[in-house]
Amino acid sequence: METGSPAGPGGVETAGGGAAWTGLPPGLLRMRRLLLVVWLGLAAAGVGVPLGLLAGPAWAAFALLPLAGIGWGWVMLGRNWRSWRYAERADDLLISRGVLWREETVVPYGRMQLVEVTSGPVERYFGLAGVQLHTAAAATDARIPGLDPAEAERLRDRLTELGEARSAGL
Repeated sequence: METGSPAGPGGVETAGGGAAWTGLPPGLLRMRRLLLVVWLGLAAAGVGVPLGLLAGPAWAAFALLPLAGIGWGWVMLGRNWRSWRYAERADDLLISRGVLWREETVVPYGRMQLVEVTSGPVERYFGLAGVQLHTAAAATDARIPGLDPAEAERLRDRLTELGEARSAGL
């Protein structure tokens, strides 16, 4: 079973404290797949056209390599997208990702120092934003990419509020 697939009762997988895992929206997958097709399509044209004109049509077959990369990358991007998920628990935020090497990050609310919402030009074009969490230890910094901007802002506000409440006792 891949980590992003629902498993629990009612189709919702739950984290250790009973919180429900939330996957990433499909807009991130669409954006990444479009970028894959554009860049590798340009690479195929950039390899095939000069080789076809200068070395002959047989050499233009090397343009099939980037096209094969599109097929392989399409599948891999889907698997990677399904592996990302996060869960808000009572005392911490869990972020899980990875297909071959699974990585689960636990960020206690009281240890959060800064929560940012970031969105580059391509992400803004696709209506996406990411949440970046900063803690005192650089190893526990975490990121949740490809969220809807409203969800990213809601998550930022909630995490900031919980972080302030939990850090008051430190």
